Amino acid sequence: MSSIMQNHASPVLQADSSLEEKESLLKQPRGVWAVFFACIIAFMGLGLVDPILPAIAKQLNASQSQVTLLFTSYNAVMAVAMLITGAISSRLGIKRTLLAGIVIIAVFSALGGFSNGIWELVGLRGGWGLGNALFVATALTAIVTLSTSGTGQAIILYEAAIGLGISIGPLLGGELGAISWRGPFLGVATLMLIAFICLIWMMPKAKTSHAAKVKTSLLDPFRAMRYRSLVVFGMTACLYNFGFFTLLAYAPFVMDLDEHGLGYVFLGWGILLALTSVFMAPKLQQKFGTVSSMCAMLFLFGLVLLAMGIWTSTQWVVIASVIFAGALLGNNNTLITTAVMNAAPVERSTASAAYSFLRFLGGAVAPFFAGKLAEWFNPHVPFIVGAGFVIVSVLFIFLNRKHVKHVDHAGAGH
Repeated sequence: MSSIMQNHASPVLQADSSLEEKESLLKQPRGVWAVFFACIIAFMGLGLVDPILPAIAKQLNASQSQVTLLFTSYNAVMAVAMLITGAISSRLGIKRTLLAGIVIIAVFSALGGFSNGIWELVGLRGGWGLGNALFVATALTAIVTLSTSGTGQAIILYEAAIGLGISIGPLLGGELGAISWRGPFLGVATLMLIAFICLIWMMPKAKTSHAAKVKTSLLDPFRAMRYRSLVVFGMTACLYNFGFFTLLAYAPFVMDLDEHGLGYVFLGWGILLALTSVFMAPKLQQKFGTVSSMCAMLFLFGLVLLAMGIWTSTQWVVIASVIFAGALLGNNNTLITTAVMNAAPVERSTASAAYSFLRFLGGAVAPFFAGKLAEWFNPHVPFIVGAGFVIVSVLFIFLNRKHVKHVDHAGAGH
């Protein structure tokens, strides 16, 4: 998730929270608020389909593994697209890249709402992933560029947009999905159309035109992977995303809830994810260090998945585990993204592109793999296997500790 989620969180969250800063946070140009609104809608896409997965399976006569491909195609396209977003935005400019991403999301989500087959829907969801990659990879730069209150306050707004989007997405998906599984897709298309109009009207061109002066090469993310530390964090995220997307894509099938119920469960998940990513993660980092805190969160997440695998048939255990996992994932997403930003001496956008490529590869394989494991064996196995991948990610960090220990010192410097 995403993001692309939680970029540059650490330096912001350690900033002084004085009254003057809170006031300046709200005194932003209207272009910032336009991007902020669009960010909320874009990040809704991550959890929007969660509450309607069982309904899609039933109404389109699809298997669970086929329905989980909605996450696989989305993440696979995002993984590849992340490698080219820098080159595109440095040529089109920030505003045009944002608008292009919004248009693509709106078109493919609307087409998804009118589709009549699972394979058609899977393909359209991949197109949605392309639009999302273009948008979210550029949105942070846009907010920071346009903000008049400094980089720190601008990133707080970005984090707030992520949190709101991830929280509201499942709720909106559940409410619209209760009417029809097509509702969430058409709802996002409508909201994105509103966001498009807002950006054209409210976002200036002048402050973002400088982006085209420096052209980013398509090879830059690959060159960045020569740094062992960046690859270590990317592979760690790839492994732990097996657990993350097993929970996100497969848990709805075992909770035995309707669209409303699933929406509220993942609303709780999203709220805890948002709150911990903004408020708790920096405190853990300050007290225990980035890498140690990350390992602790991943280990606990592995235990939560193991509990879900053991007590898969006990509804309250699965529901409570999903919601509690939000807190662990919120902390970990901020910690690992902060680590990536300090991992290698390359441009942050380039580091993020390389890391996101590796991360979303895991997110692409995991959902379909989870569905297949359930079909091959039983509903317990996907969570147990997901837990195994997460524990392996912790061991992988420890085995490569010497390559990433400098991140704690870099993080402390913020």
